[in-house]
Amino acid sequence: MSAYRGGASTFAINGLSSKPLHVFGNPTYQCEYVSNNATNVNESIIVDGYKILPDWGYGRVYTTVVVNCTFPIPVGETGGKLVLHASTNGGGDTENIHTDTITVLDEGSRSVNFSIFNEAPKYDYLYCGSSLYGNLSPQRVREWIAYHVRMFGEKSHFVIHDAGGVHPEVMEVLKPWMEQGYRFMAKWMFFFDVDEFIYVPKNSNLKSVVDSLSEYTQFTIEQRTMSNKLCLTEDQGKEYRKWGFEKLMYRDMKRGMRRDRKYAIQPRNVFATGVHLSQNFVGKTTHKTEGRITYYHYHGTISERNEPCRQLVNDTVLKLDATPYVMDTTMRDAAVAVKRFELKMIGSTLQKTRQ
Repeated sequence: MSAYRGGASTFAINGLSSKPLHVFGNPTYQCEYVSNNATNVNESIIVDGYKILPDWGYGRVYTTVVVNCTFPIPVGETGGKLVLHASTNGGGDTENIHTDTITVLDEGSRSVNFSIFNEAPKYDYLYCGSSLYGNLSPQRVREWIAYHVRMFGEKSHFVIHDAGGVHPEVMEVLKPWMEQGYRFMAKWMFFFDVDEFIYVPKNSNLKSVVDSLSEYTQFTIEQRTMSNKLCLTEDQGKEYRKWGFEKLMYRDMKRGMRRDRKYAIQPRNVFATGVHLSQNFVGKTTHKTEGRITYYHYHGTISERNEPCRQLVNDTVLKLDATPYVMDTTMRDAAVAVKRFELKMIGSTLQKTRQ
């Protein structure tokens, strides 16, 4: 469970809850803010929490719950505690209603800078990544971070959740970027994975794209699915010198498939976010972003420590295992510029990174 401020009088509490409880019962939440200043007449304020279930279709035993707590006045100038009262309220045995009381946030006196909620965001873009776990490839992570730091620019921030996947070799490729250098600190927040690469056409850039979509709170991004094993015959013998998105250049063209979209959102207008979409925000969504922004998906490559080129071909169009592919050099063409950018920014420290 975690909690954070969304403003002078509003908070979000994030956690996991029993899905059967929400299916068969009606759990309720109350939010209480207890001021550290005992002489304050508003030392304790209680309001009903607003429950949001952002990823209902994903959980089976447990589901994500976001509780929005909005108080009628600003709270916490002298510090205090945010307390959640969570009640089963009719789940299971209706004669035995159980309430848990949990302190979810403890703020020290004057520890909150209230001005940030009214100031212009510090960053243009914030990347919010999925959890990293397993034996990840340092080289693939290296390629991904260099590519997106170049695209997002200096006024960007990356938040990566280590769920066991940031092993020492992966940390080595992240460190140089960490040494180079929250919801109210970014204009746009992007949600996608580390085996996915955002792309905008050469005659455009990320700023012009988001500026053209600024009337929307959220826009979704179409996927281009790439083979994770097909490479060019001409690269034989030198595959190990090429980056993953440089040598994996065959795009899956199968029709009639539903492919996941990823999204970007203006976080100051959002109550809760989901995996592939947010449904809890103020404003409009657009899915009409074709030709302006897309993402290339190299499924499974991030957890592959061996050479990904397992089949070499020499065709521009081919069919393999009933799946049609077409050669797509878009990302390959970007590789040289990304490599030069990495060298300029952090030097040659990562040149000997292993798969």
